Amino acid sequence: MQRLGLALVVMALAGCGALRDAFSAHPRVAATAAGQDLTVQQLATWVAGVKRIQPKVQNFAGLAAVYVDYMVFAAQLAKGRNMDDSLLVLEANWPAVAQLKWNRFHDRLVAARADLTPAEIDSTYLAGTVRLFQHLLIQVPASAAPPLVERKRALTEQLLHQVSAQHGAGFAALARRYSEDPGSKSSGGYLSVAARGQFVVPFETAAWVLEPGGISGAVRSPFGFHIIRRPPLAEVRDSFSAGLARLVTQHLDSVYVDSLATRRELRVKSGAPAVVRTVLGDLVSARTNSRILVTYRGGAFRVSDLVRWIFALAPQEVRFLPSASDDQLRQFLRVVAERELLLAQVDSAGVQLAPDDWQEIRVGHDSVLSFLERQLGISPKMLADSAATVDARVRLAATHVDSYLGRALSGNVQIVPVPPFLAAALRESEPWSIDPGGVADAVDRATAQRAASDSMPAPGLRRAPGGPPIPLDTAVRRSAR
Repeated sequence: MQRLGLALVVMALAGCGALRDAFSAHPRVAATAAGQDLTVQQLATWVAGVKRIQPKVQNFAGLAAVYVDYMVFAAQLAKGRNMDDSLLVLEANWPAVAQLKWNRFHDRLVAARADLTPAEIDSTYLAGTVRLFQHLLIQVPASAAPPLVERKRALTEQLLHQVSAQHGAGFAALARRYSEDPGSKSSGGYLSVAARGQFVVPFETAAWVLEPGGISGAVRSPFGFHIIRRPPLAEVRDSFSAGLARLVTQHLDSVYVDSLATRRELRVKSGAPAVVRTVLGDLVSARTNSRILVTYRGGAFRVSDLVRWIFALAPQEVRFLPSASDDQLRQFLRVVAERELLLAQVDSAGVQLAPDDWQEIRVGHDSVLSFLERQLGISPKMLADSAATVDARVRLAATHVDSYLGRALSGNVQIVPVPPFLAAALRESEPWSIDPGGVADAVDRATAQRAASDSMPAPGLRRAPGGPPIPLDTAVRRSAR
């Protein structure tokens, strides 16, 4: 199944900068949510003893944002919010919902394409423009001493002798037993169907001269020693056909996306990379920024759209952004804007979630809710049974939020932020603010508390009378006189 590249991401604790226009007027408050305050002193005390958190404004602001999200979540539980409401489920799980709808749409695209005929499969194999190989790898570290290299070479030659003696018939069994390539070992050394240019040069040079059924010698690459085989078509017809279909699908998908971008005249604005760098320092407040980054016929891709995608994409897809070049940022913007156009195509086609999709989404949603409730030690029933009024239930929920964050920062439990799309949806239902002045004050107080703690003598020890010891270099200079 061709993936759109979406994933439900639990965002790591990160800097958030100035997070909202409505800031607290009281310097004693770092953040407020659902009528409950995170005081400057509380925030400073939480972090002062946590050496792993550097006393920087962005770190403290990130923690304040975590507090806001948990407090909003807890307050909504206390007020009896139906967390299984369909609209909330869709909004809180937008990445997964979009992925599933794209899968349905993509299935339609694939079904409309003609299947490869046996004759096309045979001719493509014989043409050799794409090939399927088996290999067996004996790894050799880059820093390996010559004696180790020779031992590895001898083992490779021994295995090559066995493979050649059996004319390749036992290759898969030997690969499963001896190969040190974790990606292909369990499959008998079979690699994916690929065009030329997908492998390291020594491997490719040796592999591409093989006739069907041919076996290479011992081939040295940066990974170690390879034995490469090109299986005959009769042996791998089904797997070659499946791999070829996958390549054709990928190619047609690329053509589809490129043609869509061309038809819609997609253009990245010249100053967009600089805007992206600014946005990365303050993602949360940028959620409402309407500045245009990419234009296309009939619409535009804005800063707010970018932030939504950054929160939705898997961490490895966005980790490079802070250090990316202008060209890389332009390419990233083009890719996510194309994905936005694809999802618009999905919606215009009237694609809906199937019952199985809804079941998958709801199971995941309920799992997240249960996890958050366990983290806080609360539930709607527990809150209703423990307090008579809504205000009392909210205050009780607030004590659990404070307790959880205190325990998490002391290292007793793991701190996991509320998933960003659920947090964003729930924030719309509660008043909240983060005061940058209060956050900065908390940084100063935590820094002072750490300094005072570090200057205290260890228990059971007393300072020696008199001034500090003479520095070593001073003692050396005095003795030399």
